[in-house]
Amino acid sequence: MSKIMIIAEAGVNHNGDLNTAKRLVDAASTAGADAVKFQTFKAGHLAVPYAQKADYQMQNTGRSSSQYHMLKELELSWNDFEELYHYCSVKKIKFLSSPFDEESIDFLDRLGVDTIKIPSGEITNYQYLQKTASIKKPVILSTGMATLEEIGQALELLNKSGEEIILLHCSSAYPAPMKEVNLKAMYTLKEIFHKRVGYSDHTLGIEVSIAAAALGACVLEKHMTLDKTMPGPDHKISLEPEEFRRLVAGVRNIEEALGDGIKKPADAEQKNREFVRKYLVAAKEIKKGEAFTLDNLCAKRCGHGISPMKIRDLLGKTAQKDYSKDERIGE
Repeated sequence: MSKIMIIAEAGVNHNGDLNTAKRLVDAASTAGADAVKFQTFKAGHLAVPYAQKADYQMQNTGRSSSQYHMLKELELSWNDFEELYHYCSVKKIKFLSSPFDEESIDFLDRLGVDTIKIPSGEITNYQYLQKTASIKKPVILSTGMATLEEIGQALELLNKSGEEIILLHCSSAYPAPMKEVNLKAMYTLKEIFHKRVGYSDHTLGIEVSIAAAALGACVLEKHMTLDKTMPGPDHKISLEPEEFRRLVAGVRNIEEALGDGIKKPADAEQKNREFVRKYLVAAKEIKKGEAFTLDNLCAKRCGHGISPMKIRDLLGKTAQKDYSKDERIGE
């Protein structure tokens, strides 16, 4: 089984500040994430000036400004991303960023990013998908809010690249209610589209990501923040560094626990067989020459001996010696 890729979604939790973004890289690396992911966009390409905020954005940032103005404050420059890219290399963690427009796709391609992570909101953006396919790089595609038909249409365009595409099941609610997570949809995506699958987690806590690992996710994505009380749209649904460390540890434990699927005694349990398995002993005194019966044989823990599964082979045969009660048969 290949290692699950765990992505720390830093997103815009840097609040437009490069130093905060670097601290998020540090935190993701220390927590054991395989990759740290940001969001690359120009607000003018992403939203019109009068675009309203989503409800969760208004709850977390207030109603006083438009979505455009909120996004403008969360932008990082091309130079910032170049510095982050090289900083991730120094910290030995993979740099990823979701582009939200075609210009950002070209920029990340030039930067050297080896995988394009498509956010759920772009799954119906025809020109965006065409551009992504044209650069011929592996894709991780989030499928929040999408129907099976929309996912299929996106894949028709993306498959033209000939590169691997991983589908992430996702519930694009912030936070996502447990009753709407529907983790089993990962199976549906895999069965219908014949792609590897993973999960982009917007629930509170870490248990759903760990469950997704147990169900076969090959990629897990979860928001990370330095502090949930910071201002901004995504901090409250993100994990702080210590929580993210526990998430990584939990997923790695599940990976190890999944094993190879072959049912056989494990090494650690072999030594317990002699202590917990039962073997045939005398249920009462048995004299030499007396026939073995169900009445004078029984199974108890005694370290080793004849398996109770072989009791039928002894019935009717005669004892070759005297046995006291509880004495192991065969000795």
